[in-house]
Amino acid sequence: MPLAVHLLGLAIFAQGTSEFMLSGLLPDVAADLGVSLPDAGLLVSAFAVGMVLGAPVLAVATLRIPRRTALVAFQLAFVVGHVVGALAPGYGVLFATRILSAVAYAGFWSVAAATAVALVPPQAKGKALAVVGTGLTLATVVGVPAGTVLSQHAGWRTAFWAVAGLTVLSALSLLIALPAPRQAPTPARHPSLRGELAAMARPRLWLSYLITALTFGAGVVTFSYLAPLLTEVTGLPAGWVPAVLSLYGVGGLIGVTVGGRFADTAPLRTLALGIAALTLASAALARTATWLPATLALVLVLGFASYVTNPVLQSRVFRLAPEAPTLVPAVNTSAFNVGITLTPALGGLALDAGLGFPSVAWVGAATGLLGLAATLWAAALQRRDRPAPTTVPTRTPVAATAPTDG
Repeated sequence: MPLAVHLLGLAIFAQGTSEFMLSGLLPDVAADLGVSLPDAGLLVSAFAVGMVLGAPVLAVATLRIPRRTALVAFQLAFVVGHVVGALAPGYGVLFATRILSAVAYAGFWSVAAATAVALVPPQAKGKALAVVGTGLTLATVVGVPAGTVLSQHAGWRTAFWAVAGLTVLSALSLLIALPAPRQAPTPARHPSLRGELAAMARPRLWLSYLITALTFGAGVVTFSYLAPLLTEVTGLPAGWVPAVLSLYGVGGLIGVTVGGRFADTAPLRTLALGIAALTLASAALARTATWLPATLALVLVLGFASYVTNPVLQSRVFRLAPEAPTLVPAVNTSAFNVGITLTPALGGLALDAGLGFPSVAWVGAATGLLGLAATLWAAALQRRDRPAPTTVPTRTPVAATAPTDG
């Protein structure tokens, strides 16, 4: 795997840490800026909205800009957002910087995905995207706990400075590792917006985006409320919550690695099995959340099942619309964040209805069932289009065929 692909994963680690660490900083942010905890929580929603809107807009805006230039520009905008956020005198300025940072991060994700698949052979696209996605998984394992510790000992603004510094180092590494713009192939420098928009009109591509939103949403809803579920239902002491959240991240790291190994050879099968495991684990957690040993085991399984599908979700859209290498990952990034935004809101509605924290896991299970149904639909369409086998003489050797989208 090219070094540049690993460096793209490092960049996602730096920026992904900012995406997730804010949940651990909210009490300190609220106290420092003099706002309520729900108002501070809107900073998380602002980031998600910026991701949904920013990815496709910036993908189009930078379509004719060399990818290395676009990636570094997005990182610099992200750094500016965090420097201003670290110096923010009030809530309004910080809110604005979260939107700016999210838009830059969304643009980076889109171009990074297109860059990663362009650096490897077609049969290694899933593995390359798994390496890039590992950065996000590591953000939950290492970055989020580290940001929380920094906030507790040196203030939440220090965590923002740390993310900005790591992103600067990442930008410098990409400037060195990625090919210079003059070395980029002509199609990468001058893609056709009309051609990409035409490729985006395929219904199966949008079915894949639906699967992305449902699948990632099914996993993130339980994770969003995992800390209060552990303390209020399972009875885990609050001091042990970061360790259990890291256990979820370890499961995710294993999952994204396993998913990357099968994303190119058996994408739909990997997707269906992963979503089925996620659905069953969510339902099991809802039923056994009061039993600590079962809960700990299921947290690990949830992390694995939530991330084993990610390499497929990221790479399959390239296979469905290879003529749109810039817009395809951009809209997929938006689909991920639609799931991140909507399913936790549904979980909040369940809590407001007085159904208790286990109901959030039931929301995850129900969303997973919808994602599994959409995946089976995609598989049925794939089987319908598969050419019927032809009869060949028994003594005629049959050439090996390439892996299909199955």
